[in-house]
Order: sequence, then structure tokens, then C-alpha cells
Amino acid sequence: MDKKKVRDYMTYDVVTIDVNGTAKDVIETIKVTHHDGFPVVDNKKVVGYIAARDLLFVYPTSPVDRIMSRHLIVADPDMSINDAARVIFRSAIQKLPVVDEDGNLMGIISNADVIRSQIEHVSPEKVYKFIETLKILHNVNPTLTKEIVSVDSLLPTQSKIYEDELEGRIYEIKKGLAEPIIVVRKPGILILVDGHHRAVAAKRMGIKELDAYIIEIGADIELGLEKTAREMNLHTLDDVKVLDYARHPLMAVTHRLVRHG
Repeated sequence: MDKKKVRDYMTYDVVTIDVNGTAKDVIETIKVTHHDGFPVVDNKKVVGYIAARDLLFVYPTSPVDRIMSRHLIVADPDMSINDAARVIFRSAIQKLPVVDEDGNLMGIISNADVIRSQIEHVSPEKVYKFIETLKILHNVNPTLTKEIVSVDSLLPTQSKIYEDELEGRIYEIKKGLAEPIIVVRKPGILILVDGHHRAVAAKRMGIKELDAYIIEIGADIELGLEKTAREMNLHTLDDVKVLDYARHPLMAVTHRLVRHG
């Protein structure tokens, strides 16, 4: 994760408010963009931030420079995404303007961008925990290597992925930020354990190989993952369905809760 920087995930096309504007200008911008806050700039230099809550109890003609927040928390484009996440969540703010060393606006990083950067994050702990699980369940002693694997040779074990996450993984692959997938190798088979979005993204982009953590099992025993793949009729990555995020089961639960709340 250290290689992932703010500049890799920030939005470059930022809607801003001019320091010489009025509250009415901000209201109109909110109506058009549906955003709830904007960096305030003097030419390109960030001088403040104004949010919808700052418009409460003020006249439409109120100058922006009198009602904006001057207590700025900003990010450097070369800051690690993990550090940006800590700032965002510990300060309870949703967006950080990204500025250069002269204070000029370069972009903006949001909590949504941070979350996107963390989806499908592979940590060494995740790999070793899976190895320990294999040892306990199957009485085997797997070995771990890092190699390049053929995308087309992977046996998927997840029946569906989501379009928004897939777009994020495509972006990461283009930027050279994609992390290795996790694969179990048995005699004659490569079982995809973690990284289905990355694998499908690579296939969609015409990429033939991916870096992978290979968990090698010499014994020819059937794993629960293989049973899952068989039960879901999964043979290749083409069998994995790509769904719109709005069809995510958690979204459905949220909508039910909203309707009945």
C-alpha cells in the first residue's frame, strides 16, 4: 500500500468557488453539481473551504470570504493513501483539497476515494491466515512463493463481482498499482482465492498475466473452494457475473431499512 499515493486516487477536475463570490453563488453551484462543499480559491490558490452547513442563517448576498472556513486541512499529492485515510477519518471530514507546495489546487481526495483504494487490499496477514486455515482443515504444509500466473488458467471461486469495483481495479492496473492476487496451486490447477476483480479487470483489458502469491499444495486433495466453484458452475473467469453496484445485497438491505424506518 505504500506505493499508493493521493495523486493516484484524487479527482483532478475540481469544482471550486471564487473567493469573491457570494452565498448565492454557492447555492447555485450546489444545485448544479449536487456536491455539499467546495474549495474556495483566489486564482488557483486555495484560501478556504465552504460547505452547505456554512450557508445556514446567512443572506444570499453574504460574501464567501466571510462565511467560509479558513481552518484548512489539505493533502500533498505524494502523501500515501493510508496517511490521507487517517487524516480524513480522524478529523471527521469528507474531502481534502490537494495542493502543491505553493498552495495551488491540484485536486481533491474524498473518503470515497480512500475506500476505493482499500477494496481488495491484500496484506501478508491475509495470505498467512489462509495458509494456517489450510493446515488446520487439510493437514497439509503449503509453501508460499510469488510468481506470474496466466489469467486464463485461473479457476474462479466467486460467482459475481461489482462494476464499480471493477472500474477501480482497471484504473489501478493502468497506473501500475494493482496488488498480487492470491492463488492456490495444486497439481494441474490454479485456484483463485482472492482478487477476482483484479483478474476480471486484467482479462477485460487483454492482459494475459498477473503477479500472484502462490500457495503451493503438493497433495491432490479437494478443497472447499473447488467444491464451491463446482456447485456454482464456475470454470473460467468468463463465468463470473459483473453486477452494477446498486444490486449489491447490502444496498438492498439499506433501501429496505430506509423505506421501513
